Amino acid sequence: MAIGVVAGIVLAAIIGVIGLFKLMWRVAEPNEALVISGSAHKTEGIGEGMGFRIVTGRGTLVVPGVQAVRKLSLDLNETQLNVDCVTHQGIPLRVKGVVIFKIGDDFVSIANAARRFLDQQKMMPERVHIVFAGHLRSIVGGLTVEDMIRDREKLTGQTRAACGTEMEKLGLIVDSLQIHEIEDPTGYIKNLAMPHAAAVQRDARIAQAEANLRATEAEQAAFARMSEATRDSEILQAGYQAERDKAAATAKQAGPLSEAAARQEVVVQETRVAELEAHRREQQLQADVRKPADAAAYETRTRAEAERDARISAAQAKAKETELAAAAEATRVTTAATADAQATEARGIAAAKATRATGEAEAAATQAKGLAVAASAKAKGLAEADAIKARAAALAENQEAVVAQQLAENWPAIVQAGAGAFGNVEHMVLLNGAEGMSEMFAKALTMGGTGLGLARQLLSSMSQPQPQPTSAPSSGPTPVNGTSPSSSHQIPIGEE
Repeated sequence: MAIGVVAGIVLAAIIGVIGLFKLMWRVAEPNEALVISGSAHKTEGIGEGMGFRIVTGRGTLVVPGVQAVRKLSLDLNETQLNVDCVTHQGIPLRVKGVVIFKIGDDFVSIANAARRFLDQQKMMPERVHIVFAGHLRSIVGGLTVEDMIRDREKLTGQTRAACGTEMEKLGLIVDSLQIHEIEDPTGYIKNLAMPHAAAVQRDARIAQAEANLRATEAEQAAFARMSEATRDSEILQAGYQAERDKAAATAKQAGPLSEAAARQEVVVQETRVAELEAHRREQQLQADVRKPADAAAYETRTRAEAERDARISAAQAKAKETELAAAAEATRVTTAATADAQATEARGIAAAKATRATGEAEAAATQAKGLAVAASAKAKGLAEADAIKARAAALAENQEAVVAQQLAENWPAIVQAGAGAFGNVEHMVLLNGAEGMSEMFAKALTMGGTGLGLARQLLSSMSQPQPQPTSAPSSGPTPVNGTSPSSSHQIPIGEE
């Protein structure tokens, strides 16, 4: 229990000591000074017997009830100057400026300021204004207006120098003194400036005139350059316009040129198509006309030859049959006569009869052979006469059909002769396409029509009666149907 009481007492004592220490300990801020009075103290640079102690920038112990602590601000202060002055020339002026001051940082300045302004710090600007106003009037009275205007720094320096001693006694220092304005109620400064202003105005007008002259010259030169540039620009624009017109004309012509080229290509393609069409038609003609015509001509020729060969074979067979019959008969008679002669050799009558029979048989055989030859010649002549008669009748009845048949047989040669007109043509341009090709091909084919006209003329000349030439009696064969072999006319048709 006692230990707890002792600990509580000790704790209370410690707390009391701490509280007392805090109560006694004072700290000076950087912008202030502590003035401690109540006992004699010795301050550095001041001496003894001052009766107060100055503390700046640190802490110190103060005995409550025995010592008193007060603060003195070290902040900056300012005062506005508005002082009516008279110059050395007797000209009244009003000088406006500002003074920035503060308490000095040394202990002597702090001590002087503490003795004068410790309880009256708000009165410092007024006191400073009074000090500066008096010295400023005194300094301005010794200067001229021209000096003040031309050398304002001199006025500021003299004022600070004149106030320096008094400010030190007050414990103050001047950080800055600025003369803002010098007012001239009488207009002296304005009149003083008028000659200079007139000269400046004159120089300004002269300079302005010269500037205007140079500006005018520059403007004229600029206008000339602008005109030159405009001329060059118009020339260039004209050239560009010409190029544009040329390009436009070229572009305008490009359409017709391309259309003409396209049309030319179309014509070329149409020409190729016409050539292919002509080739196709030629092949079609070959297939539809020439091949059937060749087949018909071949069939007709084959049939005619077959009929002719048949007639000749029939005549030859008939003659052979007659000859064989006569030979057989002669053989039979000879055999019989031989048999009779052998049977009746001894008899003269039998022999005579046999001889006569043999002669008769030989005569009969000879006659039969002659009759067979005559019959064969007659049959051949009759066939040729019938053929000639049939052709003559056909020519008399329908000449064009016969000629057409012969033309059909010889149509390939006619077409070849008509196409020969284009044999030496290397390039051919047709303006109307396939129709032009068809027309030219038709015109070429019509060249073969002249053969039909010639054939007609020939047939017309042959249809007229021809005078029969008088022929001498001939020992040749007897004419068949009143027409001798030498006077018969055979017109070869379809042969070249």
